Amino acid sequence: MADTIIAELQDSVLQLTIHNPERKNAFTQAMYASLAEQLEQAAINPAVRVVLLSGHGGIFTSGNDLDDFKKAPAELSSSSSPTVRFMMALANFPKPVVAAVEGVAVGIGTTLLLHCDLVYAHPDTRFCMPFVNLGLSPEYGSSLLLPRLAGNVKAAELLMLGEMFSAQDAQQAAIINTVVEQPLALAKVQCAKLTQKAPAALRHTKALLKAPLQQSLEQVMAQELQLFSQGLQGEEFTEAVTAFFEKRAADFSRFS
Repeated sequence: MADTIIAELQDSVLQLTIHNPERKNAFTQAMYASLAEQLEQAAINPAVRVVLLSGHGGIFTSGNDLDDFKKAPAELSSSSSPTVRFMMALANFPKPVVAAVEGVAVGIGTTLLLHCDLVYAHPDTRFCMPFVNLGLSPEYGSSLLLPRLAGNVKAAELLMLGEMFSAQDAQQAAIINTVVEQPLALAKVQCAKLTQKAPAALRHTKALLKAPLQQSLEQVMAQELQLFSQGLQGEEFTEAVTAFFEKRAADFSRFS
């Protein structure tokens, strides 16, 4: 059980734990496929009222496993891609999703939080959306959702500089709800509360909250995926990944 998703259903809460300890819980294509399957089934399973996302061992996720991710870049823009299946399953999930974040939340580890309903993070958590550092553009609707939450100036800072930022900054940018010493414990308390609410009313409330941006989000995500997929096949990404594995700074000076 190296890279996997641990699924536990208890008291109507499906906890999905990201588990890849050798890579700081980085996502592989197999893990995306597992998450997609779990979410797709949970959406139609009346025994599941709430989904809780967490990371194993005090780490949420370090983003994509680059060694795994670079093997199949051409598949990313396809609806059958495990990554895209997961993205759509979470973005369209009709029931409440709560996330408990610790350690690091890098790349999609941060952007997936934009599609959760309640998010709690440890004070020492570090967030990052380093897409430009990898020669890539934003993904998962972040170019639409983040400016709406944080404002254009803050969104530009986070997406264009691609630097680490704190849990306090994430809260100020409205990416998370609360900074708390025991995020998983609080997340479980909130999940328990949600399971006691009228389920149809919760689904309708979530749908209404998402409705104004839904069409725009679908269009933006499609455009982002196209550009992201192109970027994965480009020289800038090749240089970034080569530099990563050579443990040096990427040199983009020859690109225009």
